[in-house]
Amino acid sequence: MNPDLIFHVDMDAFYASVEQLDNPELKGKPVIVGGQVGERGVVSACSYEARKFGVHSAMPMFQALRLCPEGVFLSGRMKRYEEISRCVMEILAEFAPKVHQISIDEAFLHMTGTQRLYGDPMDAGAALKKIIRSQLGLTISVGIGPSKFIAKMASDFKKPDGLYQVHPGSEILFIDCLGLDKLWGVGKKTREMLRSLGLHSPKRIREMSQPSLQRIAGESLGAYLYNAVRGIDPGILEERQSAGSISNEQTFLEDITEGELLCRHLLRLCHQVMFRAMDEGVTGYRVFIKIKYSTFQSTTAQMTLDRPILHAEQLYSHARDLLIKRWDGHAAVRLLGAGIGSLAPSQDAFQKSLFEDQELDLKKQSVEQAVYKLRKHGKGVGKASDLIRGFEKPSK
Repeated sequence: MNPDLIFHVDMDAFYASVEQLDNPELKGKPVIVGGQVGERGVVSACSYEARKFGVHSAMPMFQALRLCPEGVFLSGRMKRYEEISRCVMEILAEFAPKVHQISIDEAFLHMTGTQRLYGDPMDAGAALKKIIRSQLGLTISVGIGPSKFIAKMASDFKKPDGLYQVHPGSEILFIDCLGLDKLWGVGKKTREMLRSLGLHSPKRIREMSQPSLQRIAGESLGAYLYNAVRGIDPGILEERQSAGSISNEQTFLEDITEGELLCRHLLRLCHQVMFRAMDEGVTGYRVFIKIKYSTFQSTTAQMTLDRPILHAEQLYSHARDLLIKRWDGHAAVRLLGAGIGSLAPSQDAFQKSLFEDQELDLKKQSVEQAVYKLRKHGKGVGKASDLIRGFEKPSK
């Protein structure tokens, strides 16, 4: 049986690259996209020119300004980024038999069995990079491996504009080459804890049994480390489908502790969920969120409503309330998800809502449906309600 062949496609400095694409005067300059300087904003993305100054995503904007005073600071245009993202995903869908999008700027391609069509995987990766560059004027990095876990790290190995393949059987050599600093899923606090125990490398961790790792790191993280240092896919990037529900989730490259940034991701997830619901002709009466912390412990929260969810703003409002109640405002978040359950056909919910005091929600639903139709035809249209309300951390 042939091993799986997985591509991980990652847009290079996506938001900043789109800004440089639309405004050629910004090419070669340190572009920093995020919240307003001087406010409680954080960096959403930055160009590689800015990264040379030490700027990185999730960094407070005031700190980015201090490190890179000559940077070009932009508030961002999410609708434009989503428009370009859709174009990228359409190209990927034409190229690969199956695409699993995991965020606005990255996706996995299931390429097993395509060698007869594309030849050597490295040639296929080079061809895909050429297509994206010629059609959109943007660069991507492509990682190739026998699993999603390996392919994701391979795409980062030669960034930017990278192309790298890890062959089956060489996973451990690749992991050792990366070291703990580049091992996906092992954050700063985890590395500090491991090094305090003399575990300075993947090789040293491999010398420990799984029960020993679980005793010092906890059951979930210990099991993750045991598999990760052996190049075994821990499975946290797998697609999960739950009958009777629609959900989207995002695993962050760097843990998030800023409420404003979490809310930005939550709002985007809510729009993705509602557009999927519109596409399937359903709505839901149950709202739920999922949070996974840097410790790999997960928690969920949900509420059941007496009225159907008709639009993304309504979903976001309830999901945000759940986030505020469940998250303490300080713990580092690795993954965030949102969804709707207790599904019902949209037409049935619409008929029921005619007898309830939901005139405003119906109007907002009509606007969102119009936006959805325009987006399906490639129009970059947004709504004023896409703006984020300030996040208030719960009081102790």
